[in-house]
Amino acid sequence: MGKYLDIPFPNLENVIDGHIHMHRWYDKEKNIDFLHGLEEYRKTCGLKYIALAPLPSGNSIPVSRDVSNNIICAFYKIANPNTFSYGGYIYPSYPASSDEMVGMDLKTQHSELMEIGFDGIKMLEGKPNLYVRVGHPLDSEIFDGAFDEMEKNGTYVLMHARDPECFWTEPTKERIEKKWFYGNGEFPSFEELFNQVENILKKHPKLNLCLAHFFFSSGVPEKLEKLFDTYPNLSVDITPGGEMYIDFDKRPDYYREFFNKYADRIIFGTDMDFPVYLEAGIWLCDRIYRFLATDETLDSFDDHSLTGIKIGQESLQKIFSSNLLCKLGGAPKEINREALKKYIEKYKHLIYERDLAEYIEELSRKYL
Repeated sequence: MGKYLDIPFPNLENVIDGHIHMHRWYDKEKNIDFLHGLEEYRKTCGLKYIALAPLPSGNSIPVSRDVSNNIICAFYKIANPNTFSYGGYIYPSYPASSDEMVGMDLKTQHSELMEIGFDGIKMLEGKPNLYVRVGHPLDSEIFDGAFDEMEKNGTYVLMHARDPECFWTEPTKERIEKKWFYGNGEFPSFEELFNQVENILKKHPKLNLCLAHFFFSSGVPEKLEKLFDTYPNLSVDITPGGEMYIDFDKRPDYYREFFNKYADRIIFGTDMDFPVYLEAGIWLCDRIYRFLATDETLDSFDDHSLTGIKIGQESLQKIFSSNLLCKLGGAPKEINREALKKYIEKYKHLIYERDLAEYIEELSRKYL
C-alpha cells in the first residue's frame, strides 16, 4: 500500500474522524467484543476523537443493524471518553408506517436519542436500497417532525443520500449481487435524490446538515457550490468513495480553490469500522491527509495515482478538526444512563440477535 507519514497529521491539533461504523458487535477472528474495538485505530492514527455513525435502520445484513447498533454505540461512549456518537432512527416494520410508529415517531425518537446523550443524528435513509425499503421520499412528511427538531436545536445530522452516479448506469456483476445497481426502474434517480435533499433544505434552511461522501457530487461540484451559497449550515464530508478522489484529481486547480474557499464546510472521515482492519485505516488517514496537504504523487484508490493539491494549513485544521468539533459542541456528551436504560427497555424487543440481546442485558447490569 505504500509508505506512510511517520507522524500522523503533522501540525494539526485534535483531529477527529467524523465517520466510523460499528458493523458488528463481536470480532470472532480476534475474539474481542466492540467495547474498546476502535481504540487501537484511534491511537495509532493520532486521532484525538472518533465519531461513531450507527446504522440501526440498515439493510438487515448483518441483522445486528437494528436498534442494538444505537445501544452498543452508547456503551462505547461510556467506555471510551474520546468518542462522539450519532444516533439513528429505527422503524418497527417496512415500509415505514406512521400507524405502527405511535409512541416511536421520529420526533419522539429524536428527543430520546438527545436525552441519552448522542452527539448528533446519522441518517442512511437516502441510500437507494434502504430508501426503497423505508418507502418514503426524503422530503416526505414522515421526516418533517424530526427535521423540525434538528433545525430548532441545531442538531448535527450526517446524511447519506445517493450513491455514485455509475451505480445507476453501469450494472456490474458486483453491483447487481450487492443490490447496488439502481438503473432498473425500482429506485429513485440520482437527480431525484438531489432534488429531495434540496427540498429538505428549502423547508429547513438552517438545518445543520452534513451530506456524507461529498453528496456524490465530485463530478459536478458547481451544483454543490450553489447549495453552499444558499444554506449557511450545510457541509459535506470527504469520506471515500474512491471515485470522489479520482474526480478531484481531474481538476486540481479548481479543487484547490474549492477546498480553500469552502474549508469551513468540509469534514474529514474514513468510513472505518469495527471489526478493525487497521492497515486500511492507517492507509485512509494517510492518503486523505497527503492528498490535501502535499503535492506528492500517491498510489491511491482503484489502482489510480493521485497528485496532492496542497491546500493551506488553516484550511487543513478546519477540515480535520475544528469544523466538526464546533458542530458537535467541542467535546463528547456524557451518556445519561437512566435515559439509556429506559431506551433499552422500550426497544429491546426489536433486537433480533438473541445472544446480543443477552449481552446488552449484561452490559446494562454492569454500566447502568
